[in-house]
Amino acid sequence: MSRHTYHDKSTLGVHVECYAGHRGEQTPRRFSFGGRTIEVEELLDAWLGPDYRYFKLLGSDGACYILRHVVVAGRWELTMYDRTGAIGPHFRP
Repeated sequence: MSRHTYHDKSTLGVHVECYAGHRGEQTPRRFSFGGRTIEVEELLDAWLGPDYRYFKLLGSDGACYILRHVVVAGRWELTMYDRTGAIGPHFRP
């Protein structure tokens, strides 16, 4: 398991704990922000951007999250949060 923390004034600080699969790609298993820790219940989707890797996750609190891994900088960002169910399984920012 690896741990990454990122925080600056323009984004929400996100601490992510990952599992590195057999190919070495990191997949979030747990993340925290604002004093809350969320377990990943289900990986709903994952995709690549030009400089990012995105993960759409169902959290242990029942909310849907999209985390972005800025690969070259080695940091994580929370890009979307939805507790209403509005972010369906096919939504991508």
